[in-house]
Amino acid sequence: MREWHNQSHVRWSCRYHLVIVPQYRQKAIFGPLRKDIGQSLRELCAQMGIELVEGHAMPAHVPLCLSLPPKYSVAHAVGRLKGKAAIRMHRAYRGRTRNFTGLHFWARGYGVSTVSFDEAVIRPYIRNQEEQEKRAEQLAWGDFAPRRKSSLPRWRVQTVPQPPMGASCHGAL
Repeated sequence: MREWHNQSHVRWSCRYHLVIVPQYRQKAIFGPLRKDIGQSLRELCAQMGIELVEGHAMPAHVPLCLSLPPKYSVAHAVGRLKGKAAIRMHRAYRGRTRNFTGLHFWARGYGVSTVSFDEAVIRPYIRNQEEQEKRAEQLAWGDFAPRRKSSLPRWRVQTVPQPPMGASCHGAL
């Protein structure tokens, strides 16, 4: 059953499937950084009054399912989440305490779609995406695995005999 939230003059349920990626889509999210990003996004969402329904940090992207109150636009909420999370990452991992101008962690854009009543499909997708990517990667590596020599004959390119030098291909005139 879908949860509806109430404010003074609004009854709302606004959920969004959001995907944010690191700068240049590098696989930069791993180890302790992966845990810290999750913790910092949870804390930032709690500060802003946003419900983090589901999220999973992957090496190259972070898919989230957020429930935003109608007082925030999606662009404002994503901009604040990405900006504050980047500042926290720079403080923790680069030792910066001030002057964060020009430092970037996240890529400039983001992907977002509304979640209607298909939330039951999106939440397991976010949760199990890492396993699906590992399986797809293993299948892709199957093309590059060493192969046994086959017993089929190899096709050979047949060379066409060339006319001797000085001979014309049009015949004698």
